[in-house]
Amino acid sequence: MTTLLSSTAPVHHTPAVPRGRVALVALWITQVAVAGMFLFVGSLKLIGAPELVALFDAIGVGQWLRYVTGSIEVVSGLALLVPSLAPFGALLLVPTMIGAIITHLFIVGGSAAPATVLLIGSLVIVWARRDQLARVWSRLI
Repeated sequence: MTTLLSSTAPVHHTPAVPRGRVALVALWITQVAVAGMFLFVGSLKLIGAPELVALFDAIGVGQWLRYVTGSIEVVSGLALLVPSLAPFGALLLVPTMIGAIITHLFIVGGSAAPATVLLIGSLVIVWARRDQLARVWSRLI
């Protein structure tokens, strides 16, 4: 009998970092970055930074929208830092950022890129934590 392929050399495997751990670290980096941006910009809206007061004047709906948007951003930014609340904070930010994109494209002008990046970040968090949302949803119905 003839052996065509034979190898006696030992195969060394380096232990790989579990894929789940890498994904979790990437998710947390995304959450902290998105939370930081929303906490920063939301706080500026709430304290009345002149540029943002002017922006909301240009929108033409009134300054109440600045307070509402700033509050949503700060509360959601804090929620992104709490694992059990993160998907709900991200979910609340999705329509907020869609509104910001529409406002930049059709009302005030300027770049919608920052709002688009934050929308994508929020959607990634919602998608990554969809199992948490599903568990809560299944308890409600």
